[in-house]
Amino acid sequence: MSPTIEVDEQTYRSIEFAARMGSTTAGEVVARLVRTASAPVATSKEDTEGEGKVGVYVDYEGHRTRGSYDRDTKRIDITSGPLAGQSFKTPTGAARAVVAYYKPDVNPNRNGWSFWLLDDGSGGLLQTIRHST
Repeated sequence: MSPTIEVDEQTYRSIEFAARMGSTTAGEVVARLVRTASAPVATSKEDTEGEGKVGVYVDYEGHRTRGSYDRDTKRIDITSGPLAGQSFKTPTGAARAVVAYYKPDVNPNRNGWSFWLLDDGSGGLLQTIRHST
């Protein structure tokens, strides 16, 4: 029998959701979290930002879309999903493209700064680093 861990209902639902989004198992989601938490911590600005780029993502209509936000140009390059390879001048342009792709019958207007989340484990809005250097 495999070892087990106990989590509250909300945490379990979150893990199951992450597993569905990543087309994997709940166990693999937990294993990835443990590996990430065990990884060496970056100690310099260059280590954490890597050429001024920041990973971002959004979960929309049951689909996770990942991208790379460039602090200097403010562009978002989509790196996963059906829009992968497309580049947008602004976070808002990228947000509109995601909405239009997955739900073409709705108005795609979105504020990209509050649409995209930081892909650093914090779940913070892209807006939180908008004016940081």
